[in-house]
Amino acid sequence: MTGVVAVVDDDPRVLESLANLLESAGYSVCVFPSPGSLLAAGDLSHIDCLISDIRMPIMDGLALEQVMHHAFPELPVILITALHMPAETIAKRPGIRGCFHKPFDAQQLLAAVASAVTDR
Repeated sequence: MTGVVAVVDDDPRVLESLANLLESAGYSVCVFPSPGSLLAAGDLSHIDCLISDIRMPIMDGLALEQVMHHAFPELPVILITALHMPAETIAKRPGIRGCFHKPFDAQQLLAAVASAVTDR
């Protein structure tokens, strides 16, 4: 696989775990501990897919998805959450390519990333 995946999560263990998983699948990975750190990173046009936690302080993943969709309408976003939310409802939002509940199946997440990156 090739492509750049940005991961946003306020839990450093999740960031490390996802970075290791994605790098082992051949992706370049950029990790961010908050939506603000992603938005402050400068040029984000090189990102092929965004994975974001939903529940984070200050700005949640749904708000981040809206900001990113406005700036980069074609950017696929995959959401992860520990919350009990209906994934089908979330996944119907424009730009969202999937919603996975923690703990999620690594192979299913990688398949969603591969599909998102390929379609981009």
